Amino acid sequence: MEKKAPRVLLEPWSEADLGLLRALNAPELMTHLGGPETDEQVLARHWRYVGMSAQSAARGRMFRVVLVPDTPHAPALSVGLVGFWENVWQGREMYESGWGLLAAFQGRGIAAAARAAAEQARAQRTHRFLHAFPSVANPGSNAVCRRAGYALLGECAFEYPPGNVMRCNNWRLDLDASPEERAEALRAAEGPPPS
Repeated sequence: MEKKAPRVLLEPWSEADLGLLRALNAPELMTHLGGPETDEQVLARHWRYVGMSAQSAARGRMFRVVLVPDTPHAPALSVGLVGFWENVWQGREMYESGWGLLAAFQGRGIAAAARAAAEQARAQRTHRFLHAFPSVANPGSNAVCRRAGYALLGECAFEYPPGNVMRCNNWRLDLDASPEERAEALRAAEGPPPS
């Protein structure tokens, strides 16, 4: 029997999400991002995310990832974050995307949140490409890119956080692709059908 992908919702990041951001700052979750941030850095990032909810969506958005339970009357759970924002890569404007999930929810098929964020970026009709730059040493985030239909362009040096250059994979999603082309990219990401 095929495992059913979880149902996720994206809710705009709000002032109430500081606790979630602090939970996502755990050392084991920040290994591939230069290590945990100080509380001052977490607060600054939180307010930057809150500010994204108040600005034009064309510049980017940050969302809380909410896992919808399968059973009636069970509470929905805030399990992570995902978003997109404007950036410049190799002299061209584009969107960049990023995400983070609490450890207990990793590896459960929540790549749906990355696909949903890509749809939000696509709806803006501002930039053609959405990039993600996970560390080459982060198999989970690279798997999310593949399952969300991104194309791997190769390795690159990428600075994150500022002052820390790391080896990353450059994944790109064509936001102008037709629905058929997007469906084909997702089929290719899932691999050949079982025989």
